[in-house]
Amino acid sequence: MSTPISKSPSTRGPIDHNVRTQIVEAADQHFSHYGYEKTTVSDLAKSIGFSKAYIYKFFDSKQAIGEAICANCLSSIITDVSEKISHSPTASVKLRNLFKYLVESCVKLFFQDRKLYEIAAFAASEKWPSTIVYEEQIKQLLTTIILEGRESGEFERKTPIDDTVNSIFLVMSPFKNPLLLQYNLDIAEDAPPLLSALILRSLSP
Repeated sequence: MSTPISKSPSTRGPIDHNVRTQIVEAADQHFSHYGYEKTTVSDLAKSIGFSKAYIYKFFDSKQAIGEAICANCLSSIITDVSEKISHSPTASVKLRNLFKYLVESCVKLFFQDRKLYEIAAFAASEKWPSTIVYEEQIKQLLTTIILEGRESGEFERKTPIDDTVNSIFLVMSPFKNPLLLQYNLDIAEDAPPLLSALILRSLSP
């Protein structure tokens, strides 16, 4: 995951320090193997060859390290989905593809890196800042698509934009939220086209 890590109140030291990246990369591997909850800062320090005190110069807690990993993970999902839907010819197709690719990315994470998925699910349950940013980015994508559809005449214009976006966001919640998706994997393939078709009918002028 190459997305730059944004500095937060829970991180310490110079933002461009390569030690921070080294810690995050080592933690990513350790969490992927042993799981987030079973790993301690002492475990990470031992695996990297640093003292625990030295790690605390850059991150004030295990959660801060997990937050950096989660932020990178969720940011990569948004980047990938945004790139894919950018090639869609109309707002309607963009909406369908947003739903499709967002679910595909989350399911892919679930099956290819289960431990990392568990961090994202834990973060969602605890409402870590990275998950809040993730949700706001999805809403921003939805807002852009809805506005485009209204300008082109594809979508109705009477409903307040915030109501429209929030309603669609709620419909997507069982599939874009890592915490909820794990309980809906059996319908993850069928749900996006069915629900997006229903949403598009409701948006018709």
